[in-house]
Amino acid sequence: MVDFNSTTFTNPSTFFLMGIPGLEDLHIWISIPFCSMYIVALLGNIFILFIIKTETALHEPMFYFLSMLAITDLTLSTSTLPKMLGIFWFSDHEISFHACLTQMFFIHAFSGVESGLLVAMALDRYVAICNPLRHSSILTNSVVAHIGMVALLRGLVLMTPHPFLVRRWPYCQSNVVPHTYCEHMAVVKLACADISINSLYSLAVIILIVGTDVTCISLSYVQILRTVFNLPSNDARLKTLSTCGSHVCVILTFYIPALFSFLTHRFSKHIPLHTHTLLANMYLLVPPMLNPIIYGVRTRHIRECVLQLFMTKIN
Repeated sequence: MVDFNSTTFTNPSTFFLMGIPGLEDLHIWISIPFCSMYIVALLGNIFILFIIKTETALHEPMFYFLSMLAITDLTLSTSTLPKMLGIFWFSDHEISFHACLTQMFFIHAFSGVESGLLVAMALDRYVAICNPLRHSSILTNSVVAHIGMVALLRGLVLMTPHPFLVRRWPYCQSNVVPHTYCEHMAVVKLACADISINSLYSLAVIILIVGTDVTCISLSYVQILRTVFNLPSNDARLKTLSTCGSHVCVILTFYIPALFSFLTHRFSKHIPLHTHTLLANMYLLVPPMLNPIIYGVRTRHIRECVLQLFMTKIN
């Protein structure tokens, strides 16, 4: 067992990830739901990718964006869970400095990518409902690919300064990170320097990404609702709104845990450290697990393709 309180160093060659502070004795039990969520996320997202690739009926903009979301979810969960389970099962707390920076970059960059993809999916719903006759001509395969590339590049570019800013500070107090993964603020708080620039840049990026994306999503749904309420019958309104249900659920599962994690981490000094850590883990674990379930259950095209696939295998 590592003595977290006595570890000090002058050269940041390695960090020690504490796990969930205050709940070390429960790590083995906490690992059970965490591992279960990871398995569901892996199998669910891989299955979504397989279905979309093999079924030509799903070769549409909405499902292309869904496949991008599945790849992003796989990247997010895989960048954290294997190391986290190593901490819980084998007390493998040590992580090299550069591996820590790499993990930090992937977590924050692909969180930004996921937010951008949710905007792209809102755009798809807006065009499909407000301009249905022009949907295929507006969202061509080339346009969809460019939108996906913009979401990817935005996340990568905005988050690239994070590891470089972290790398420039001296670390002379402790190399113990009170977290299950290399979360940006948890690491820089160990620096023996003024980290105001890290805090300000991180806050600015979060406000820019979340503010811009939530605004775009909100504007899209305002236009969608205006169009829906102008439809002649209740049946037509409900049928149209049902096509947005999966996307709305995915938005809520992504932004609500992220919002709670952000607010408790920055503005609440009285919440226990283990609560901060658990919320941060839920933010990275819950959306990748729920997204394929939500789309698999609520999307008629996917349900029909899955049933057709199983019926073909049986016959």
